[in-house]
Amino acid sequence: MEDLKDKVVLITGAGPGLGRALALAFAARGAGVALNDISPLNVDETVEQITAAGGRARGYTFDLAKRMPVTALVAQVLEDWGRIDFLVNCAAVEPQAAILDMDEWDWHRTLDVNLSGAFFTTQQAGRAMRTQGGGVIVNLACVPDEDRPLPGRAAYLASQAGLAGLSRSAAAELAEHGIRVHLVCPQWSLAELAALPDERAELVWQVLMLCSGAGAA
Repeated sequence: MEDLKDKVVLITGAGPGLGRALALAFAARGAGVALNDISPLNVDETVEQITAAGGRARGYTFDLAKRMPVTALVAQVLEDWGRIDFLVNCAAVEPQAAILDMDEWDWHRTLDVNLSGAFFTTQQAGRAMRTQGGGVIVNLACVPDEDRPLPGRAAYLASQAGLAGLSRSAAAELAEHGIRVHLVCPQWSLAELAALPDERAELVWQVLMLCSGAGAA
C-alpha cells in the first residue's frame, strides 16, 4: 500500500466507532485527516488522539442531512487542506423501531443523514475531485443476508439499500473524471461493529487498500 503522506481524506461520522478507527488508520499512514461528526465532543476526541500520535487532523462539526451544511463543510476542508483525495462516507444513524410504531421523524432523519448526506458529500467532494483530476469515494453500507433481517431497523436498512444504488450509479458516472467509487458492504450495522473489533479492523484495512489503489479493480 502506497504512502498516503501527501493525501487528504474526508471521513464523515468520524467521531466514534468505525469512523474513528478509519481516521486513526489514515493518519497512521501519513494522510491529512478531515473529520466530520455532528458531535463536537466526539470529533475533538478523535483529533486529539491523532495529533497526540504525531498525525495531522482537523475536526468539522456539520450536520450532513442538508445540502448547505455539506457545501460549507467541503468548502472549509478545501480552504484548510487545499484538496480532497479521498471521501469515506461512514456517517449513519440507526434508530430501532417496529414499522407499525416508527415515528415519522425517525424515518426521515435516517434517510436524510444516511442517504441524502452521502449524496451531498459525493456531489460536493466529487466536484472538487473532478477539478483535481481524480479521487476515491468509499461508501459503507450494511447489506445483510436475507437470513439476518434485523427487525426494527426498516429505516436504516432502507437507507443502506439506497446507498448501495447511489454508489453503483456514482461509480458509472464519475469514472470518466478519474474518480473511483467503491461500495463496502459489511454484514453488520455500524452499531453492531462496535462489539466486533476483528471485523472492524478488516473493514478499515479494506478501505485503506481501496483508497491506496491496492484494492482497485
